Amino acid sequence: MELIIIAILLLIAVETSYLTITGLQKRPKAGLAPVFVDTSVLIDGRIISIAESGFITRPLLIPRSVVGELQFMADNADNEKRTRARHGLDVINQLQALTTVSVVIFADGVRAEEGVDNRLLALAKKHAGALCTIDYNLNKVAVVEGIQVLNVNELARTLRMAYLPGEKMTIHLAQKGNDQHQAVGHLADGTMVVVEQAYKYIGSDVEVEFIRSLQTAAGKMLFAKLVKKDSGANDKASKRAAVKRPSGKKPQQRLKAQTPSQGVQKRTSSRKQKRTPEDSLVDLANQS
Repeated sequence: MELIIIAILLLIAVETSYLTITGLQKRPKAGLAPVFVDTSVLIDGRIISIAESGFITRPLLIPRSVVGELQFMADNADNEKRTRARHGLDVINQLQALTTVSVVIFADGVRAEEGVDNRLLALAKKHAGALCTIDYNLNKVAVVEGIQVLNVNELARTLRMAYLPGEKMTIHLAQKGNDQHQAVGHLADGTMVVVEQAYKYIGSDVEVEFIRSLQTAAGKMLFAKLVKKDSGANDKASKRAAVKRPSGKKPQQRLKAQTPSQGVQKRTSSRKQKRTPEDSLVDLANQS
């Protein structure tokens, strides 16, 4: 009797352990929650670069209703809509060819009156997944519904450079660059800044203006030029000096213009001074 009870207890323990292990295996992992892709993301196309980089570790699920919407737009009479839809279909093919991400197209059984956006929201909520979209209104509704949103525009805005060409700031130049006239400084986040014509300012703080940027696999690099603070004052001083500076040609021209008349007067006065006694007698004869 005791052996039978022990056997029954062992069977119950084994069955309980099996059910527990099976339940753990069927429970979805938090890191593998699916990402439902919207039509707008496929038309945009930037998701290919994101998937190629390996940042997307979850499977991408594309409902059949999304593919059907692209097919309907591809047959549209509007040339612009038709081109964008065909580009979205090409993006799906490129995503399926990638090895860095899992792409699944599944039949969601959407009805025409339900709408693609509402179906995406329902699927994301049902499977505890995320929604990848760049649609502003769909993004807002998903946030209200408590659904995680992966917005490509927000990602691009986050990854954009903190300093754009034309902006100015003060940095410390710590070392020389590759060229003899260059100096190198760093931003607070470690970004290298190469300043042109600044070799003699190494070891000091200077104000620079960013010109362009270079993105490499090792990180981003900024190029800048020195900001000349006194350039405006020097320009004003030079303009004032040009206005006040007398021209050297005008006095000479005046002298040249006055020289003939003065010469005539001098010759006339010299002739008067050189009158002889015979000239005086001629004058007296004329008067009489």
